Amino acid sequence: MITAGIDLAAQPERTAVARIKWTTDCAVIENVVSHADGEVILQMVKQARKTGIDCPLGWPTAFVEFVTSHHGGHVSIPADGHGSRRKLTMRRTDVFVHEKLRLTPLSVSADRIAHVALRCAVLLGKLEAAGVPVDRSGSGPVAEVYPAASLRSWGLDHRGYKQKADTSALASLVDRLLDGAPWLDCTTHEQTMRRSHDVFDAVIAAMTARAAALRQTIPLTEDDLAAATAEGWIVIPDKPISALL
Repeated sequence: MITAGIDLAAQPERTAVARIKWTTDCAVIENVVSHADGEVILQMVKQARKTGIDCPLGWPTAFVEFVTSHHGGHVSIPADGHGSRRKLTMRRTDVFVHEKLRLTPLSVSADRIAHVALRCAVLLGKLEAAGVPVDRSGSGPVAEVYPAASLRSWGLDHRGYKQKADTSALASLVDRLLDGAPWLDCTTHEQTMRRSHDVFDAVIAAMTARAAALRQTIPLTEDDLAAATAEGWIVIPDKPISALL
């Protein structure tokens, strides 16, 4: 099995992708690309059975309805308070992640990640046009991932490793990852993982894609499915990292 991971950014300069080949004995990081443009991303997805994308795949339904009404000039006035704004800024999956792991994903409608999501929407459209079906709930060849959630689920640190000036925390995290997954063969890419948290997150995204392909993630409920199909859904591993092999 081949899985891919994409740590998507608004521009290619901060975008990293990784491809992992899984066998019965090991998982080999076959390829890592920094500064990945759209063509590199599309080819990586096409070559993989499952790809994890670290980016929201959609917007909150309430936000879309609110903006659509506002654009048409007949917006309904929402109730004041944090609760009403939360519906506009948090997707159902964001709330789910917070409830399960006490982590709060960035808001796709009220944070800079919106720029990344716009790029992602175009890429998803190109995949559809190329005959690659996209199901935002994660059941197709693409799944939305959140590296912090995956790391926490696997018992690894998820904070403090994205310091530009000091990569020691990132290097220590790579050590712990390899301790927990000694079958992960980094080939020539280990030092790049230790220096670049973008590349590291791409690898974690590819590993999370493996969990999704093996159905080792928290299953969707029927109540969640409709929202997930429209808004996107973060897949969260629910088995130990050792179960990936």
